[in-house]
Amino acid sequence: MARKQYDNPQLDMTPMIDVVFELIIFFVVTIKQEDLFSKLNANRPAPNPNRPNEKVVDEQIVIEVGANGLIYNGRPVSVKELDRNIKMAASVSKKTTVLLQCSLDSPHKFLVDALDVCNKHGLQNLSIFSM
Repeated sequence: MARKQYDNPQLDMTPMIDVVFELIIFFVVTIKQEDLFSKLNANRPAPNPNRPNEKVVDEQIVIEVGANGLIYNGRPVSVKELDRNIKMAASVSKKTTVLLQCSLDSPHKFLVDALDVCNKHGLQNLSIFSM
């Protein structure tokens, strides 16, 4: 019996390339990067002992916007009275938090009036939600 001689035997490289790419993807996904920021030697400066203590005003204003008008901290007010009260609160601190609680049946006019008064006096820490 005569053996058949193949003229030019070739090796198929496609499976080998697939395996190499899968290994590269595996190593890229599983490698753990060193956290360079944890090894930095950074010291924070000490606080200045001569710095005056700032008084932190933690007051909160609650304005309820209802169908019948505005209620400022539990008391019904007109827009002019709200303007006076907000002006006094803004003179103490511009960082005072203002909560605007809107009922579902309140007209938008009352909310816009309250927002305008807060903006007029520079209060920008506002939270608006509906009840």
